[in-house]
Amino acid sequence: MSEVSDDELIVVIKDFLEMGYVDNIVAMFDQEPRYFDLTGRILDDERFNVRLGVSVLFEELQLRGCEISMAIHSLVPLLDSSEPHIRGEALSILGIIASPETYPLITRMTDDPQPQVAEIANEIAKELEIAHNIS
Repeated sequence: MSEVSDDELIVVIKDFLEMGYVDNIVAMFDQEPRYFDLTGRILDDERFNVRLGVSVLFEELQLRGCEISMAIHSLVPLLDSSEPHIRGEALSILGIIASPETYPLITRMTDDPQPQVAEIANEIAKELEIAHNIS
């Protein structure tokens, strides 16, 4: 039996998320923590349902107590994406992760040239300040 490459796995995960099979992907991430390293590549997709599926995935993984902060490093490159919606989606996932480690990444985006991205960053930063008593 041959091993599946990360590229092939990402295609399958994206397709499952697009079809709404988030529970299957939750089980995969829960069993194999290395999949968190693929988060940025999964989120960087033009299909809205895929990006929405990543948000649902991370909300569910958070509820299960999974170490979702393992995805932070894979999301950082998306903050420099030329696509505002990708920057916004990355911010949203960092907001779900909501660890003190995400705070500087989020606050650097409060001056994003795209007003909607800056607004998302400001809202998430305020939530983190309250949740983690950051001033």
